[in-house]
Amino acid sequence: MSTFISRLDRPGSGPRIAVKDVIDIAGVPTTAGCKALADTAAPAARDAACMAGALASGAAIVGKANLHELAFGASGVNQWFGTPVNPLDPALLPGGSSSGSAVAVAEGSADIGYGTDTGGSVRIPAAFCGLAGLKTTFGRISLDGIWPLAPSLDTIGPIAADVAGLTAGMALLEPGFAVAVSPAARIGRLRPAIGKLDPRVDAAVDAVLRESGLEIVELGAVDWAGALMQTYLLTGSEAAAVNANLMAGKDGISGQVRTFLESGAAVTAGQQAAARAYQLDWKALFAQFLGRVDVIALPTVPFFPPPLAEAEQHDFPQFTAPVNLAGLPALALPVPSAHRLPASIQLIGPASGEELLLATGALIESAAS
Repeated sequence: MSTFISRLDRPGSGPRIAVKDVIDIAGVPTTAGCKALADTAAPAARDAACMAGALASGAAIVGKANLHELAFGASGVNQWFGTPVNPLDPALLPGGSSSGSAVAVAEGSADIGYGTDTGGSVRIPAAFCGLAGLKTTFGRISLDGIWPLAPSLDTIGPIAADVAGLTAGMALLEPGFAVAVSPAARIGRLRPAIGKLDPRVDAAVDAVLRESGLEIVELGAVDWAGALMQTYLLTGSEAAAVNANLMAGKDGISGQVRTFLESGAAVTAGQQAAARAYQLDWKALFAQFLGRVDVIALPTVPFFPPPLAEAEQHDFPQFTAPVNLAGLPALALPVPSAHRLPASIQLIGPASGEELLLATGALIESAAS
């Protein structure tokens, strides 16, 4: 079954959780959706640190979920373990890299999916499968026991049917977590000038913001394309370093992912240094924005999920990856659209502002219903 790489029967009285197969579960090999790793992986000696709250609360672990190979891709396609089937439409891509975690929730196999997000890997499959997804603040949740992609950008977060499910997922990742009492009052509307934006997606975001009754402030133009390029440089260079041993082998890595890794290995030290300097300015810009508004809004993905045949024809993370460069938390929520499928709004909050994001998300979720 392509949703899961390993089905597990870890009974519990709590929520059913699908765990992306980059997250260690004691006694189960971690494959990261890659044949080269799966061929040599030994069972994990212990659970990843982020699993402590879920296991202590009696959550039922239903399986290690499938993913885009090595978490390095956002279509969700996996040639080794199959591609999880999008329950909204089997002919469409599920999104990635946390494809199995999202599909498990959308098809009803799990209540919560745990995913990782380095450039959109929680938010994109949530958007494509009509779900809610939360990328946490960089460094908030421990990544100990998780197969890395780009350690300076990697985060973990929950995927669920709605904001209440995300809140439950966060309370398992961080015991004691509770949503803020009040939502944001001022929303900054960001309009990245990059790629091809489906006007139905943009209109859906604007419409739900109007319905929310929140004060909307239009934010100025930013160098979104430049931030995206620097994020990709850092992701590629770090991913090549992390996976150098796997790359040394001839087999077991798909062609597209190997190409991504080889491109990352070609990034120079000078390019990396320039990207780090750019990152400081990018973080400062968002701090400036979040001094004027409480939360920033834009689409999660600028288009609806494409057909399976178009897996390599789109830049899926173009609206999500620059958020990772800023290190900030971001929430993806389904919203009604003029298309037969929902669009997805992305809300970006201040560092460690997940409580505010989810309170605001609950308000927008209510406005969208």
